[in-house]
Amino acid sequence: MSPILEIFIQRANPLHPETASDRVWPALLVTVAFGVLAYLLRGVTQSGALAGALTAFMIYVGLGWGGFVTLVAVFAITWLCTRLGSAKKRQLGLAEDRGGRNAGQVLANVAVAAVFAALSTENKWFIVASLAAMAEAAADTAQSEIGEIASARAWLITTFKEVSPGTDGGVTLPGLVAGAIAASAVAVVAKITHVVDPNLAGVAGVAGFLGTLIDSLLGATLERRGMLDNNAVNFLSTLASGAIAIAMPRFWI
Repeated sequence: MSPILEIFIQRANPLHPETASDRVWPALLVTVAFGVLAYLLRGVTQSGALAGALTAFMIYVGLGWGGFVTLVAVFAITWLCTRLGSAKKRQLGLAEDRGGRNAGQVLANVAVAAVFAALSTENKWFIVASLAAMAEAAADTAQSEIGEIASARAWLITTFKEVSPGTDGGVTLPGLVAGAIAASAVAVVAKITHVVDPNLAGVAGVAGFLGTLIDSLLGATLERRGMLDNNAVNFLSTLASGAIAIAMPRFWI
């Protein structure tokens, strides 16, 4: 095994130290199976399955099995929310491609979490940042998907002007509640699986939810003007969530 790969593999969650051989092979087998399953469930396309398996591998290696279980929870939340009210969303022209998310969409949502996981050493805040990025990905999908089917009205986050559900930068009360629940659910899974200190799981959840507000701000400004596409907005929002999680300790503890 190359020295570079050895260093990467041993960047494990300090709460669950494992050797490289203990972690890399289970991670490879489990994450490949995860990618195949996600494809069979039509949650992702073939390219999305490859991207998902790669990012899942990085998260498993960096955060351990608990981090992978947390990622599975994110996938479950997004998969369920995307399919809720699918008939109504197709009628409104808001439904996602039935084939699932492609590689670009997958990476836009979880690449930041994977990189933070790969960088996690003895500094627990990179672990929290990875979890926050995952929480944001789940919360953002829940917020948009539930908001589209549960509310006939939305409000632009920058001006509070009423807009149609699905409008870039538009928020709804049901969507905000759904986003908060999704972010909290990811934090609870991370706490139960002991990915991070229990008292820090809440930091990830709060940072993840705050990231969805940044997502809406970017959507209402740069995306509406054509300066960013949806993938770029999602990527920057998960990155912002991670940054918020790292910055929060001075206010949280």
